[in-house]
Parts: sequence; C-alpha cells; structure tokens
Amino acid sequence: MKTRRKFTSEFKSKVALEALQEREPIHEIAKRYEIHPAQVTQWKKALLEGAGSVFEKEKDKGEEELKRKQKEDRLYKQIGHLQVQVDFLKEVHRKCGVPVPEAELDRLG
Repeated sequence: MKTRRKFTSEFKSKVALEALQEREPIHEIAKRYEIHPAQVTQWKKALLEGAGSVFEKEKDKGEEELKRKQKEDRLYKQIGHLQVQVDFLKEVHRKCGVPVPEAELDRLG
C-alpha cells in the first residue's frame, strides 16, 4: 500500500508559480514533478486566493502582537493588584491576632 506523500510549502509554491506563469500546460508541469494535474490546479488556485494576504500578514502580525502584549500587561497589573490585596489582608489578620489556616496561606500565596 502506498503512503501519502507530503510536500513542503516551498515546493507547492514553486509548482503553483510555474502553473501561474502558463509557459507550459499543467499536465506537463504535473508530469515533470510527478504529481497529479488536479493537484497542480489546486495549488495554483490556493496561491491566487491567498496572494492578497501576503502583504497583510506583516501588519496583522504587528497588531496581534500589540494586542497580546496589552492583554499580558493588563493581566500582570491585575495579578500585582491582587497580590497587594492578599498581603494587606494577611497583615490585618496578623495585627488583629486572627489566625489564618495554613492551607489558606498557601492558597493565597
């Protein structure tokens, strides 16, 4: 039984670009690379459909990274705020002489 071949994205783009140039028929390109002509057509179609996103990705990456960083900063700020509250409550309990169970101290940090 044959195993399914896996192709790299570089190989797929190379074949799709050749098909896009239309210097030779798709069946000849497929024969040269030993793949089915339908596969060449599919890769060519995928290249054409995804071509517009090539130039958007850099902008989107920057925006996604900025949003991730902002969310991370907000979460760290919230963690810091909660830690201050825990420390305050521990100090109040200590000053008032109210014992806090050891399990609670471990859970609270």
